[in-house]
Amino acid sequence: MLQQTINWIMYSLMDLNSSSRLFASLNYFIYDVIKILFLMFLLISFVTFLRTYINQEKFKIWLSKGGIFSNIFASIFGAITPFCSCSSIPIYLSMIKANIPLGVSFSFLVTSPIINEYLVVLMLGFFGLKVTIAYILSGIFLGVFSGMILGRLKLEKYIIRDPGKKILEIKINYNFKKRVIFGLREGKYIIKKLWIWVLAGVALGAIIHNYIPQELIEVIVGKTGVFAVPLSVLLGIPIYANCVAILPIAVILFQKGLPLGTVLAFMMSLSALSLPEAIILKSVMKLKLLILFFSIVALGIIFTGYLFNFLQHILI
Repeated sequence: MLQQTINWIMYSLMDLNSSSRLFASLNYFIYDVIKILFLMFLLISFVTFLRTYINQEKFKIWLSKGGIFSNIFASIFGAITPFCSCSSIPIYLSMIKANIPLGVSFSFLVTSPIINEYLVVLMLGFFGLKVTIAYILSGIFLGVFSGMILGRLKLEKYIIRDPGKKILEIKINYNFKKRVIFGLREGKYIIKKLWIWVLAGVALGAIIHNYIPQELIEVIVGKTGVFAVPLSVLLGIPIYANCVAILPIAVILFQKGLPLGTVLAFMMSLSALSLPEAIILKSVMKLKLLILFFSIVALGIIFTGYLFNFLQHILI
């Protein structure tokens, strides 16, 4: 129904040739923007509503126990929070303030921008169930693995514990109606922060889809060869974008012939290793820890990329 309405508007009201590249690009852009924003709003609101039932004190106790289970719990918590890398930092700071082990807090910080509920829904639609589950598991594993390594290195002395920033504390004690309202407001707030990134990502995806020939992508992949995965990670670091914004581009690049693992590694590096995140983290940790954090996460993402490339014939 939505697709038919868009086609009618473009063909009848805008008088565009239905066989032109402009028609195809605008069609792709309008349909995906509406679909993505609608799904994001519904899912963010629902998950935020569910999160109001989390007991904050018990949550801190579970995280403070240490050991692999705390890393797993922190990583899963990161996966269900709708934050980008920069938005995850206040929660990370609150964990440090609460004396939660360093490695556990890092597990949250790594996984939070890589996985979130609305990205999962969109990946289901674009890539299917097997790829989505594999991506979720790899993101959680990356958070757990990175956090455990950093935790064992005893790097607490490199944390700047009083960065002079306001720490985000979420204390919610609402009845059902207020929880629903809170969820809807959070959904609206996140959409207001992300809509421009969604538009930019879908617009670029529409251009790549209809104007860049598949042969060009294949030539690029052929020339970079085995180095395509680490190169995609390095290229993603200077660019700051939410996973939701880059997902439409990742889908098109994959459809054009770029290997699955290379595409997902690029998407992960964009969200988990951005320069803005590094700049903010520099105010709360010393340079040595920051370099170690980025290096370990980058190596984990590169490994994940190679693994997805190897398993592509099974997952797709």
